[in-house]
Amino acid sequence: MLHLEFHCHTIASKDSLTHPRDLVETCRRKGIDRVVVTDHNTIAGARAAQALDPELVIVGEEILTTRGEILAAFVMEEIPARLTPQETIQRLKEQGAFISVSHPFDEFREGGWAEDDLLDILPYVDAIEIYNSRCMVPRFNRAAKQFAEEHNIAGTVGSDAHAAFEVGRSLLRLEQFEGPDGMRKVIRNAQFETRWSPPWFHLASRFAVLRKRLNPSLDMQNQA
Repeated sequence: MLHLEFHCHTIASKDSLTHPRDLVETCRRKGIDRVVVTDHNTIAGARAAQALDPELVIVGEEILTTRGEILAAFVMEEIPARLTPQETIQRLKEQGAFISVSHPFDEFREGGWAEDDLLDILPYVDAIEIYNSRCMVPRFNRAAKQFAEEHNIAGTVGSDAHAAFEVGRSLLRLEQFEGPDGMRKVIRNAQFETRWSPPWFHLASRFAVLRKRLNPSLDMQNQA
């Protein structure tokens, strides 16, 4: 069985200061076998991390659509923000990506989903995120899990780590797999190891946003 972190961020996200090397080293130290790096609307951080450890790192992206956020793995080409969900999903399918949905019922986030919008895309995604460690209210995760069960859709879980110390708080345990088709074959047999992240964890991402405003050179794009 592989331990997989499906949802985490690097300094390529506006609200993280985690360098790709620190992320890779943290995963190695914590015994994480695979990590999907899912920065906001960019794959730059994921590519940088994958260059350091191609076996460990899967290139992913968390993409803000006009209705909510999509969480994808095995992304080959970056998808821009604020396309319709249908256009975003079509572009991901053209790449063969594995498609999940970020924290679908989190009412506190811009990337949360209205149930009708989620139902519209449900036939075209591989899974939804049924547990996100950073959901501050437990009922948001309970609603996602109940929705997945009612609609017979597979689930993913993730730490949504914006700082290295958060990585691995929620993991998938999966059979060995290769590529997005392999992930699709094993996802329904996944086992989940989940831990809630208390609200003060969000201070790490708020601090990152402030640091980058005060010092734009910290942004990954400005370091290139």
